[in-house]
Amino acid sequence: MSTAFAQESKALDLDALLKQLEQGKFQQSKQNSAREQAFTQKRAEQEQMLKSAGAQRDAALKTSEKLETEFEQNEFKLADLNGALDKRLGSLKELFGVLQQIAGDTKNKFSNSVISAQIEGRSAFLDGLAQSMGTSSKLASIEEIERVWFEIQREMTESGKVTRFNRDVVEAGGAKVNKEIVRVGPFALVADGKYLDYEGETGTVNELIRQPADRYLDSAAALQKSNGELVQFGLDPTGGSILGLLVQAPSLEERVHQGELVGYIIIAVGAVGILVAFWRFFVLSSITAKVNRQLKSDTFKSNNPLGRVMQVKDKYPDVDTEVLELHLTEAILGEVPKLGRFLTLVKMISVVAPLGGLLGTVTGMIVTFQQITLFGTGDPKIMAGGISSALITTVLGLVVAIPTTLLYALLSTQSKNIVMILQEQAAGVIAERAERHAKAKA
Repeated sequence: MSTAFAQESKALDLDALLKQLEQGKFQQSKQNSAREQAFTQKRAEQEQMLKSAGAQRDAALKTSEKLETEFEQNEFKLADLNGALDKRLGSLKELFGVLQQIAGDTKNKFSNSVISAQIEGRSAFLDGLAQSMGTSSKLASIEEIERVWFEIQREMTESGKVTRFNRDVVEAGGAKVNKEIVRVGPFALVADGKYLDYEGETGTVNELIRQPADRYLDSAAALQKSNGELVQFGLDPTGGSILGLLVQAPSLEERVHQGELVGYIIIAVGAVGILVAFWRFFVLSSITAKVNRQLKSDTFKSNNPLGRVMQVKDKYPDVDTEVLELHLTEAILGEVPKLGRFLTLVKMISVVAPLGGLLGTVTGMIVTFQQITLFGTGDPKIMAGGISSALITTVLGLVVAIPTTLLYALLSTQSKNIVMILQEQAAGVIAERAERHAKAKA
């Protein structure tokens, strides 16, 4: 009984499964039919689109062939027209070629001319004319030809004038200020007693960051203050090349700083030597004046070397000549160190200063050659600049040595003159004492 019931249940499950499979197959077949219908419909649409694209391609090919034919015909026509134009132009073609060349050359000249700082827009016109005639073969009109002539003539006329005009100036600090500018022909621009530079590429007027020497600035200030009278003015006939090199030259202060540590030491030592020399000069001058007054007086004072030496005679009135000579020599030897005080220091500085300069030069040359070893000699300015900086210490050493040597010679002469006076007067005293003793024995 139980076995038969299980078989019957299993048969029922298989029937249900078979029924489900038949239903699924029917539904899948229905979906496939719908998909086939949609594909067939889209295929017809694609065939229609393909036919339309082919028709457009055929039309485009016909248009292309037509345009190619027209292009070839236009080329023949253009060649005929160019030939006719060249034939009709004749010598005028050469004229317009020269005009184009002149316009280009004049444009370059105007771009760098300081006159363009006052008269703007000239370079743009000439540049446009030259480019239009060169690229599009456009012929210049009568008005354009006349303007080229006018601009050249105006440049010539303005080159002989000194005029004033107002314009924005970019100062050294970067601020833009409207100032009155004095233009000296095509050579220079001046404002507030300073030289200006015109930048043709940007069309701006800039104040030179580094100005030339004070004598040139004084002439610029005098020119700006002038009301028509003649004044001396330093101008650059090269249009700024010499002025550019002039302002690049280092000043005296910058030269001194190039000497670096050795240079500073030389300057300090030289300052000490010169101060000591001047101090001793005034001291010796004062002593010389007192000695000269003592020579004219019979009263011996202790405020000068001669008076102190002569007081020895009164201190030993009865001693013989030899003893008096020894006492006088002792007194003179006591005065000599006072007269020559610090002279040795001045002499040492006059000798050591050039040696210190030589030391700085050798050190600088070593650094320069090390740079040449690392970077080569491709840029001569680097080597020349290094050698120039190295030689600054030699210059400083000589600058210190020359005056200190002269001052030492002067001071040494003053000191020796005083000592000679002392020796002369002492010899006179000894001679007088010897003569007196000789008379007493007689």
